[in-house]
Amino acid sequence: MNFLIEAFAWLADPTHWGGPNGIGVRLGEHLAYSVAGVALACVIAIPAGWWVGHSGRLRGLAVGISGGARALPTLGLVTLLGILFGIGLIGPMVAFVILALPSVLAGAYSGVEAADRQAVDGARASGMTEFQVLTKVEVPLGFPLLVGGIRSAFLQVIATATLAAYVGSGGLGRFLFLGLKTQDYAQMLAASLLVVALALVIDVTFAAIQRLTSPARFR
Repeated sequence: MNFLIEAFAWLADPTHWGGPNGIGVRLGEHLAYSVAGVALACVIAIPAGWWVGHSGRLRGLAVGISGGARALPTLGLVTLLGILFGIGLIGPMVAFVILALPSVLAGAYSGVEAADRQAVDGARASGMTEFQVLTKVEVPLGFPLLVGGIRSAFLQVIATATLAAYVGSGGLGRFLFLGLKTQDYAQMLAASLLVVALALVIDVTFAAIQRLTSPARFR
């Protein structure tokens, strides 16, 4: 309980919020890393997932990649890529993309596969091309599942982004590793609470988007 009180006291200290190493800057860095990693993963995984879901080709490979990549040890991956790319942001960013890919890929192809077959067949019967069927029928119907995949990817990357500080980058992980080095456990707990709070905000936001885009709302 004492550590929790000290952590909130640390968060309430205005001197910890300002300056180039303050909470505001580190929180912004953490969010920026997460957004960039997930965005890059989306650029790769969404088109690939839509193609797999629509055509049915290479589905086994997509499922294998999605399952296998989720089993990767995050600290080991960040450390390995940090060694390969050196100190800085490139190694962690590659790790974020790799870790975000499975959830986004799974959300993309499962969303297309889950589209109402009657609606898809009706679109083909009306003369739509395969591209039109994909973009005008399957993608809109499967959008909530895609959002769910992006939501899962964001949560994993937000948690993993704390390790970026391990190889010399910024983010909220800086407070964790600095607290570990100086045995300032209140600071470590405060940083953990900030990561949890950021993850909760992102989770609630994407949950709301999923509800708003659910086809059931328009029936």
